Amino acid sequence: MKRIAIITGASSGMGAEFARQLGAEPCADELWLLARRLDRLKEIEKAQNEARRENPSLPLARSFQIDLAGRAGVSAFNALLEAERAIDKKEGGFEISFLVNNAGFGTYGPFADTPLESELDMVDLNVVSLTGIAGLALPHMGRGSVLINTASLAAFLPLGNFSVYAATKAYVLSFSVSLAAEVADRGIKVCALCPGSVSTEFAAVASNGARKEVLGGKSVQKTVAHCLASAKKGKKIALWALKWKATAFLSRFAGRYFGARFTYVHCPRPRR
Repeated sequence: MKRIAIITGASSGMGAEFARQLGAEPCADELWLLARRLDRLKEIEKAQNEARRENPSLPLARSFQIDLAGRAGVSAFNALLEAERAIDKKEGGFEISFLVNNAGFGTYGPFADTPLESELDMVDLNVVSLTGIAGLALPHMGRGSVLINTASLAAFLPLGNFSVYAATKAYVLSFSVSLAAEVADRGIKVCALCPGSVSTEFAAVASNGARKEVLGGKSVQKTVAHCLASAKKGKKIALWALKWKATAFLSRFAGRYFGARFTYVHCPRPRR
């Protein structure tokens, strides 16, 4: 039976780093890279397959240009699985050994001042797509399989100027932990990655170009490496940096409204 590792949002940031780190170990027979930007996926695919020529035990990379947003995106992901099922039917089928549900984005600014369409698109991708992809992948996962959902440190407390994003990530965290409990008897491990600021292009997208870099961004390599190690050990939540762990812990003692009001007044997030 063929083993597949799937990474969504694999063209940049943490998704690309997950691809590099999973590609450096014999975690599967194939490494599926899913995103909208095919040119970037092809660069990662080329590097991975060159490494595989040196070490045949590494997974073969395959790129899929796909818009995963909303129910249409979930249907498109299902079509990929159906096509693979038809191909591999005579060869004993396939198993998803890793699923990194990483596709998502954020939008800076007060809810009333940000485009409603952008906020709804965020809910579609961060919540609807993530849930649907997990639901479609689970029947193909077995004992020892790992499912990682990218949440955020923002999941632990409502945030002003970031209200919809924080709400979507609170959903991802809650969903991931409850799903971990439901599939534990099947031997499937589920982990929510909850990073704070990481050095990716997140801020440039969230601010519509007003902020070029994430302030105080931590190492994407260390964040991903810690998450993979935690997920394999069966940890339900991955928090690497000490600052992130402290913030998550202290959020238990902050009132929800206080957290939202404080961040709204004192933590402005620029947007063009």
